[in-house]
Amino acid sequence: MNSSVNPFSESSNAAFERVTISSQASTEAESSPNAPETTLESVNRQQPIPPPSEPMQYRAIGLVRGKYVPSSEQFTKGVLLTSDGVEIETVLLGRIMSLVRNHLDLSQDHLWVVYPRTQPKEGTLHLQVVGVWEPDKLAKQQNTRDQRSDGEQGKSLQEVTRSSDPAAPEEMTSTAPFVEDGYFSVRGEIIYQSVPDEHFIVKIKQAPRKDSDKPKYFKLKLNGDLKSKAVGQFWDLHAKRQEKDLVLTQANAIAILPAKPKLKRGGPPRKGGYPFPKRNSETPRPVRKTLDSKPTARPIPKSSVPKPIKRPKPPN
Repeated sequence: MNSSVNPFSESSNAAFERVTISSQASTEAESSPNAPETTLESVNRQQPIPPPSEPMQYRAIGLVRGKYVPSSEQFTKGVLLTSDGVEIETVLLGRIMSLVRNHLDLSQDHLWVVYPRTQPKEGTLHLQVVGVWEPDKLAKQQNTRDQRSDGEQGKSLQEVTRSSDPAAPEEMTSTAPFVEDGYFSVRGEIIYQSVPDEHFIVKIKQAPRKDSDKPKYFKLKLNGDLKSKAVGQFWDLHAKRQEKDLVLTQANAIAILPAKPKLKRGGPPRKGGYPFPKRNSETPRPVRKTLDSKPTARPIPKSSVPKPIKRPKPPN
Protein backbone atom coordinates (compact mmCIF):
# COMPACT_ATOMS: atom_id res chain seq x y z
CA MET A 1 0.00 0.00 0.00
CA ASN A 2 1.17 3.45 -0.63
CA SER A 3 2.37 4.86 2.66
CA SER A 4 0.72 8.13 1.68
CA VAL A 5 -2.74 6.64 2.22
CA ASN A 6 -4.52 8.50 4.99
CA PRO A 7 -7.45 6.49 6.35
CA PHE A 8 -8.84 9.53 8.15
CA SER A 9 -10.54 12.59 6.82
CA GLU A 10 -9.12 16.11 6.95
CA SER A 11 -11.70 16.99 9.56
CA SER A 12 -10.29 14.53 12.10
CA ASN A 13 -9.45 15.95 15.50
CA ALA A 14 -5.90 16.86 16.42
CA ALA A 15 -5.32 13.78 18.53
CA PHE A 16 -6.51 11.57 15.69
CA GLU A 17 -4.28 13.43 13.25
CA ARG A 18 -1.14 12.77 15.28
CA VAL A 19 -2.07 9.10 15.56
CA THR A 20 -2.57 8.94 11.80
CA ILE A 21 0.85 10.36 10.99
CA SER A 22 2.63 8.11 13.48
CA SER A 23 0.84 4.95 12.43
CA GLN A 24 1.60 5.52 8.79
CA ALA A 25 5.30 5.74 9.53
CA SER A 26 5.27 2.45 11.41
CA THR A 27 3.05 0.34 9.14
CA GLU A 28 4.21 -1.61 6.10
CA ALA A 29 4.21 0.45 2.91
CA GLU A 30 2.66 -1.29 -0.08
CA SER A 31 3.45 0.83 -3.09
CA SER A 32 5.96 1.09 -5.87
CA PRO A 33 9.50 1.95 -4.75
CA ASN A 34 9.42 5.21 -6.70
CA ALA A 35 6.50 6.53 -4.70
CA PRO A 36 7.33 8.80 -1.73
CA GLU A 37 6.85 7.29 1.70
CA THR A 38 4.92 10.21 3.20
CA THR A 39 2.95 12.34 0.75
CA LEU A 40 -0.22 13.03 2.69
CA GLU A 41 -0.82 16.16 0.63
CA SER A 42 -1.46 13.98 -2.44
CA VAL A 43 -4.25 12.04 -0.74
CA ASN A 44 -7.79 12.80 -1.72
CA ARG A 45 -9.40 13.92 1.55
CA GLN A 46 -12.87 12.95 0.35
CA GLN A 47 -12.26 9.20 0.13
CA PRO A 48 -10.37 6.59 2.16
CA ILE A 49 -8.84 4.87 -0.90
CA PRO A 50 -7.31 7.47 -3.23
CA PRO A 51 -6.61 6.85 -6.92
CA PRO A 52 -3.20 5.33 -7.71
CA SER A 53 -0.41 7.87 -7.70
CA GLU A 54 1.28 6.24 -10.71
CA PRO A 55 0.40 3.58 -13.32
CA MET A 56 2.67 0.91 -11.84
CA GLN A 57 1.82 1.47 -8.18
CA TYR A 58 1.56 -1.77 -6.19
CA ARG A 59 -1.09 -1.87 -3.50
CA ALA A 60 -3.80 -3.90 -1.77
CA ILE A 61 -6.32 -1.99 0.34
CA GLY A 62 -10.01 -2.25 1.09
CA LEU A 63 -12.97 -1.35 3.29
CA VAL A 64 -14.87 -3.65 5.64
CA ARG A 65 -17.74 -2.62 7.89
CA GLY A 66 -18.13 -4.45 11.17
CA LYS A 67 -17.22 -4.72 14.84
CA TYR A 68 -13.70 -5.36 16.00
CA VAL A 69 -13.61 -7.95 18.79
CA PRO A 70 -10.16 -8.19 20.40
CA SER A 71 -8.95 -11.44 21.87
CA SER A 72 -8.68 -11.87 25.62
CA GLU A 73 -4.93 -12.42 25.39
CA GLN A 74 -3.88 -9.51 23.16
CA PHE A 75 -5.77 -6.36 22.15
CA THR A 76 -4.06 -6.05 18.75
CA LYS A 77 -5.28 -9.50 17.67
CA GLY A 78 -8.90 -10.49 17.28
CA VAL A 79 -11.69 -10.91 14.76
CA LEU A 80 -13.73 -8.51 12.68
CA LEU A 81 -17.42 -9.40 12.86
CA THR A 82 -18.70 -8.07 9.55
CA SER A 83 -22.16 -6.66 8.92
CA ASP A 84 -23.11 -9.88 7.08
CA GLY A 85 -22.15 -12.05 10.07
CA VAL A 86 -18.72 -13.32 8.96
CA GLU A 87 -15.81 -13.55 11.40
CA ILE A 88 -12.45 -12.66 9.85
CA GLU A 89 -9.13 -12.91 11.68
CA THR A 90 -7.80 -9.37 12.14
CA VAL A 91 -4.81 -7.55 13.61
CA LEU A 92 -4.25 -3.86 14.39
CA LEU A 93 -1.18 -2.22 12.87
CA GLY A 94 0.90 0.61 14.25
CA ARG A 95 -0.59 3.19 16.59
CA ILE A 96 -4.09 2.60 15.32
CA MET A 97 -4.41 0.59 18.53
CA SER A 98 -4.49 3.82 20.56
CA LEU A 99 -7.25 5.22 18.38
CA VAL A 100 -9.33 2.05 18.61
CA ARG A 101 -8.85 1.65 22.35
CA ASN A 102 -9.44 5.26 23.42
CA HIS A 103 -11.73 6.87 20.85
CA LEU A 104 -13.96 4.22 19.27
CA ASP A 105 -17.01 2.43 20.61
CA LEU A 106 -16.28 -1.20 19.79
CA SER A 107 -19.89 -2.19 20.42
CA GLN A 108 -20.86 -0.40 17.19
CA ASP A 109 -20.04 -1.08 13.54
CA HIS A 110 -17.29 0.96 11.91
CA LEU A 111 -15.99 1.20 8.36
CA TRP A 112 -12.44 -0.08 8.68
CA VAL A 113 -9.61 0.62 6.24
CA VAL A 114 -7.72 -2.66 5.93
CA TYR A 115 -4.86 -4.40 4.17
CA PRO A 116 -5.96 -7.83 2.86
CA ARG A 117 -3.84 -10.92 3.25
CA THR A 118 -4.40 -14.54 2.22
CA GLN A 119 -3.76 -17.40 4.62
CA PRO A 120 -1.06 -19.67 3.08
CA LYS A 121 -2.82 -22.97 3.79
CA GLU A 122 -6.52 -22.20 3.89
CA GLY A 123 -6.41 -19.45 1.26
CA THR A 124 -9.01 -17.45 3.20
CA LEU A 125 -8.99 -13.74 3.93
CA HIS A 126 -7.03 -12.16 6.78
CA LEU A 127 -7.18 -8.43 7.56
CA GLN A 128 -4.76 -5.84 8.91
CA VAL A 129 -6.50 -2.70 10.20
CA VAL A 130 -4.75 0.59 9.39
CA GLY A 131 -7.57 3.08 9.89
CA VAL A 132 -11.26 3.85 10.20
CA TRP A 133 -13.39 6.01 7.92
CA GLU A 134 -15.90 8.14 9.85
CA PRO A 135 -15.51 11.75 8.72
CA ASP A 136 -18.84 12.89 10.16
CA LYS A 137 -18.18 11.63 13.70
CA LEU A 138 -14.60 12.83 13.72
CA ALA A 139 -15.67 16.28 12.51
CA LYS A 140 -17.97 16.71 15.51
CA GLN A 141 -15.20 15.76 17.91
CA GLN A 142 -12.88 18.16 16.11
CA ASN A 143 -15.15 21.13 16.84
CA THR A 144 -15.37 20.19 20.53
CA ARG A 145 -11.64 19.68 21.00
CA ASP A 146 -10.64 22.83 19.12
CA GLN A 147 -12.33 24.96 21.77
CA ARG A 148 -10.15 23.45 24.52
CA SER A 149 -6.87 22.99 22.68
CA ASP A 150 -4.09 25.47 22.11
CA GLY A 151 -2.91 26.60 18.71
CA GLU A 152 -0.27 23.90 18.37
CA GLN A 153 -2.68 21.09 19.21
CA GLY A 154 -5.29 22.52 16.89
CA LYS A 155 -2.96 22.53 13.93
CA SER A 156 -4.59 20.79 10.99
CA LEU A 157 -3.28 17.68 9.33
CA GLN A 158 -2.42 19.68 6.24
CA GLU A 159 -0.24 22.09 8.24
CA VAL A 160 1.52 19.25 10.05
CA THR A 161 2.24 17.58 6.74
CA ARG A 162 3.64 20.72 5.16
CA SER A 163 5.99 21.33 8.08
CA SER A 164 7.37 17.78 7.82
CA ASP A 165 7.38 17.57 4.03
CA PRO A 166 7.49 21.04 2.43
CA ALA A 167 8.12 19.55 -1.02
CA ALA A 168 4.93 17.48 -1.03
CA PRO A 169 2.76 17.90 -4.15
CA GLU A 170 -0.64 19.51 -4.09
CA GLU A 171 -3.78 17.53 -3.36
CA MET A 172 -5.27 15.47 -6.17
CA THR A 173 -8.96 15.39 -6.91
CA SER A 174 -11.07 12.51 -8.16
CA THR A 175 -14.73 11.86 -8.79
CA ALA A 176 -14.51 8.14 -7.94
CA PRO A 177 -16.11 7.67 -4.51
CA PHE A 178 -14.30 4.53 -3.31
CA VAL A 179 -16.34 4.43 -0.10
CA GLU A 180 -18.17 1.11 -0.22
CA ASP A 181 -18.31 -1.73 2.26
CA GLY A 182 -16.41 -4.73 0.91
CA TYR A 183 -14.57 -2.87 -1.87
CA PHE A 184 -10.89 -3.74 -2.45
CA SER A 185 -8.30 -2.25 -4.78
CA VAL A 186 -5.50 -4.65 -5.76
CA ARG A 187 -2.62 -3.75 -8.07
CA GLY A 188 0.26 -6.10 -8.81
CA GLU A 189 1.79 -8.86 -10.92
CA ILE A 190 -0.17 -11.98 -11.85
CA ILE A 191 2.08 -14.94 -10.99
CA TYR A 192 -0.44 -17.80 -11.15
CA GLN A 193 -3.69 -18.33 -13.03
CA SER A 194 -6.10 -21.28 -12.98
CA VAL A 195 -8.70 -20.96 -15.71
CA PRO A 196 -10.71 -24.11 -14.78
CA ASP A 197 -10.91 -23.15 -11.09
CA GLU A 198 -11.33 -19.43 -11.90
CA HIS A 199 -8.84 -18.02 -9.45
CA PHE A 200 -5.44 -16.37 -9.66
CA ILE A 201 -2.66 -15.09 -7.41
CA VAL A 202 -1.25 -11.58 -7.39
CA LYS A 203 2.23 -10.71 -6.14
CA ILE A 204 2.38 -7.30 -4.50
CA LYS A 205 5.61 -5.49 -3.75
CA GLN A 206 5.97 -3.44 -0.58
CA ALA A 207 8.07 -0.30 -0.72
CA PRO A 208 11.06 -0.50 1.65
CA ARG A 209 11.03 1.81 4.64
CA LYS A 210 14.66 2.70 4.01
CA ASP A 211 16.54 3.02 0.74
CA SER A 212 18.99 0.37 1.92
CA ASP A 213 16.25 -2.19 2.65
CA LYS A 214 15.27 -4.77 0.10
CA PRO A 215 11.64 -4.70 -1.06
CA LYS A 216 9.36 -7.37 0.35
CA TYR A 217 6.58 -9.23 -1.42
CA PHE A 218 3.37 -10.95 -0.45
CA LYS A 219 0.82 -12.98 -2.41
CA LEU A 220 -2.93 -12.45 -2.54
CA LYS A 221 -5.51 -14.87 -3.92
CA LEU A 222 -8.55 -13.61 -5.85
CA ASN A 223 -11.45 -15.50 -7.39
CA GLY A 224 -12.51 -14.69 -10.94
CA ASP A 225 -11.62 -15.02 -14.61
CA LEU A 226 -9.25 -12.55 -16.28
CA LYS A 227 -10.42 -13.69 -19.77
CA SER A 228 -6.83 -13.91 -21.06
CA LYS A 229 -3.36 -15.18 -20.23
CA ALA A 230 -2.21 -12.76 -17.57
CA VAL A 231 0.82 -14.38 -15.94
CA GLY A 232 3.78 -11.99 -15.98
CA GLN A 233 1.60 -8.91 -16.44
CA PHE A 234 0.76 -5.98 -14.16
CA TRP A 235 -2.98 -5.57 -13.56
CA ASP A 236 -5.26 -3.05 -11.88
CA LEU A 237 -7.95 -5.10 -10.13
CA HIS A 238 -11.19 -4.20 -8.37
CA ALA A 239 -12.71 -6.81 -6.09
CA LYS A 240 -15.64 -7.33 -3.73
CA ARG A 241 -15.51 -9.28 -0.50
CA GLN A 242 -17.81 -12.31 -0.37
CA GLU A 243 -17.58 -13.91 3.07
CA LYS A 244 -13.85 -14.75 3.34
CA ASP A 245 -12.96 -14.45 -0.35
CA LEU A 246 -12.13 -11.60 -2.71
CA VAL A 247 -14.13 -11.86 -5.95
CA LEU A 248 -13.06 -9.97 -9.06
CA THR A 249 -15.47 -7.32 -10.34
CA GLN A 250 -13.29 -5.38 -12.79
CA ALA A 251 -9.82 -5.91 -14.26
CA ASN A 252 -7.55 -3.76 -16.42
CA ALA A 253 -4.21 -4.89 -17.86
CA ILE A 254 -1.58 -2.19 -17.38
CA ALA A 255 1.74 -3.54 -18.71
CA ILE A 256 3.75 -6.66 -19.54
CA LEU A 257 6.59 -6.99 -17.05
CA PRO A 258 10.08 -7.89 -18.31
CA ALA A 259 11.09 -11.52 -17.98
CA LYS A 260 13.33 -12.30 -15.04
CA PRO A 261 16.84 -13.62 -15.83
CA LYS A 262 17.53 -17.22 -14.95
CA LEU A 263 19.70 -17.72 -11.90
CA LYS A 264 23.12 -19.28 -12.53
CA ARG A 265 24.24 -22.03 -10.22
CA GLY A 266 27.44 -21.22 -8.38
CA GLY A 267 29.99 -23.24 -6.47
CA PRO A 268 32.12 -26.24 -7.44
CA PRO A 269 30.71 -28.91 -9.74
CA ARG A 270 28.89 -31.78 -8.14
CA LYS A 271 30.42 -35.26 -7.96
CA GLY A 272 29.93 -37.19 -11.15
CA GLY A 273 28.96 -34.07 -13.03
CA TYR A 274 30.71 -32.01 -15.66
CA PRO A 275 33.68 -31.62 -15.97
CA PHE A 276 34.51 -35.31 -15.65
CA PRO A 277 37.54 -36.29 -13.56
CA LYS A 278 40.76 -36.78 -15.51
CA ARG A 279 41.95 -40.33 -16.11
CA ASN A 280 45.44 -41.55 -15.33
CA SER A 281 47.43 -41.29 -18.58
CA GLU A 282 49.67 -44.24 -17.62
CA THR A 283 46.81 -46.69 -17.46
CA PRO A 284 45.85 -47.87 -20.98
CA ARG A 285 42.25 -47.54 -21.85
CA PRO A 286 40.45 -50.75 -22.83
CA VAL A 287 39.72 -51.23 -26.50
CA ARG A 288 36.18 -52.03 -27.33
CA LYS A 289 35.37 -54.52 -30.06
CA THR A 290 33.58 -53.09 -33.00
CA LEU A 291 30.73 -54.70 -34.85
CA ASP A 292 32.81 -54.97 -38.04
CA SER A 293 35.45 -57.21 -36.50
CA LYS A 294 35.18 -60.92 -37.54
CA PRO A 295 34.79 -63.43 -34.74
CA THR A 296 37.66 -65.87 -34.37
CA ALA A 297 36.96 -69.64 -34.71
CA ARG A 298 37.17 -71.66 -31.58
CA PRO A 299 40.09 -74.18 -31.61
CA ILE A 300 39.05 -77.84 -31.83
CA PRO A 301 40.52 -79.90 -29.04
CA LYS A 302 42.80 -82.77 -30.17
CA SER A 303 40.88 -85.39 -28.28
CA SER A 304 37.93 -84.90 -30.53
CA VAL A 305 39.88 -85.69 -33.76
CA PRO A 306 39.28 -89.39 -34.77
CA LYS A 307 42.33 -91.56 -35.14
CA PRO A 308 42.97 -93.24 -38.52
CA ILE A 309 42.03 -96.92 -38.67
CA LYS A 310 44.63 -99.27 -40.15
CA ARG A 311 43.07 -101.91 -42.33
CA PRO A 312 44.88 -105.22 -42.79
CA LYS A 313 46.37 -105.94 -46.18
CA PRO A 314 44.81 -108.78 -48.15
CA PRO A 315 46.94 -111.96 -48.51
CA ASN A 316 48.80 -112.56 -51.80
